[in-house]
Amino acid sequence: MDTNPYGIATLWLQGDFITRGIAVTLLLMSVLSWYVIVTRTWQLVQNRRRAVAAMAFWHAQSVSAGMQCLGNSRDNPFRLLAEESRAAVDHHHSNQADLHGQLSLSDWLISCLRGAVDEGTESMQRGLPVLASVGSTAPFVGLFGTVWGIYHALVSIGVSGQAGIDKIAGPVGEALIMTACGLAVAIPAVLAYNALTRGNRAVIGRLNRFAHDLHAFYVTGAPLNKGTLARPQAVAADAAATISAELSR
Repeated sequence: MDTNPYGIATLWLQGDFITRGIAVTLLLMSVLSWYVIVTRTWQLVQNRRRAVAAMAFWHAQSVSAGMQCLGNSRDNPFRLLAEESRAAVDHHHSNQADLHGQLSLSDWLISCLRGAVDEGTESMQRGLPVLASVGSTAPFVGLFGTVWGIYHALVSIGVSGQAGIDKIAGPVGEALIMTACGLAVAIPAVLAYNALTRGNRAVIGRLNRFAHDLHAFYVTGAPLNKGTLARPQAVAADAAATISAELSR
């Protein structure tokens, strides 16, 4: 069986250490970006399901039952919010002598919820800078490989003294493969980055709304000692404005 004289295999066999190094770099960038794409996409799917489960939290008959609706996963940002809010209220009530005990419950709860929202946001965005970096640099890495390959092709043609199209097409075509490889690495990374960013933004919006509801539940007079989750009938307008302003910073 005859081997193809023009192709990736020939480029690898005839290339020097720089050409091979660029090819390996593009391969590693592709593997890393696809790993991030797969893992972050799976996390986004899970978080969307968790956002739906968070709506069932308010239909539970107690805080403990509401926690069961959120599941037991430690990387669930909605469960983290519920745990942090309950722990913040208990800590505030039992440590009135401390400096933070002099803060109002609303201010202390806003601070804790904001930290939990930031932690959940950071978890969802972890790995996305890798996709942004790959998407912006992979084409230039491939272009550098093309320039380097064309340079060596022209040097080889000059040394041999033969400038026929059959002598130019092969080496130059092989060098252009590097540009195609760079684009093949960059395009999925860019598309995935935009899609994941848009999907995470929707989840973060639901996360903020869940934090607002938890703040209203614990601050506006819900019977915490009975564990019921009957939501207040009305929330003062100035309190709602403060919640939205503080948690959206």
